[in-house]
Amino acid sequence: MIPFLDRINELSRKQNNSGLSDQEKLEQMELRQNYLKMIRGQLLTTMLAVSVVDREGNDVTPSKLVDEKKVHSSIKI
Repeated sequence: MIPFLDRINELSRKQNNSGLSDQEKLEQMELRQNYLKMIRGQLLTTMLAVSVVDREGNDVTPSKLVDEKKVHSSIKI
């Protein structure tokens, strides 16, 4: 679970019901950007773990994905 998702939803409900202050609009924008960053990171992690194998057992992973795996495997976190 994403820790700040409840706050994003709370601000969304408030926006629909009574509107947001300028400070709340800024907070909402920042939370949404952080949320998107997390989701993109999760998707990238998942995609980098994928390998495509045909029925004969040959690795047919697209070269673009193989190249991306090489780039990310060389980055130390």
